[in-house]
Amino acid sequence: MTTVLSPFHIAIPVYNLEECRIFYRDILNCEEGRSSDHWVDFNFFGHQLVIHYKPKSTEDSHTNSVDGKNVPVPHYGVVLPWQSFQDFAKDLSAKGIAFVIEPYIRFEGQVGEQATMFFMDPSGNALEFKAFKDMDQLFAK
Repeated sequence: MTTVLSPFHIAIPVYNLEECRIFYRDILNCEEGRSSDHWVDFNFFGHQLVIHYKPKSTEDSHTNSVDGKNVPVPHYGVVLPWQSFQDFAKDLSAKGIAFVIEPYIRFEGQVGEQATMFFMDPSGNALEFKAFKDMDQLFAK
């Protein structure tokens, strides 16, 4: 079956619109699109990400154990080509990103082997970026 990927749209809450605008634009290098005084559109690796102002929540964060690591839930991100992932991880490190889970190889030597990393935006939204040397492993069981 041939799948044509369509850009996804995701809207996330942020409690400091300007701080998150700078993060997505200047740290992640996402091109800014339309905006208002309470939301901003970004080209998030070819997808539409919208940050919407919402007052800060007092809700506790949640994690699930995956490969012995505490993975933040919910989270979102993009699967990058292998070398792009490596370059992006180096760029984020150089910019001082505090990783929740440092870049590493998950499920090494197993089905679904992948590079992955997790970090938070300034409003506490968790992002995961990953890469597969073999993209056929993306949905492998």
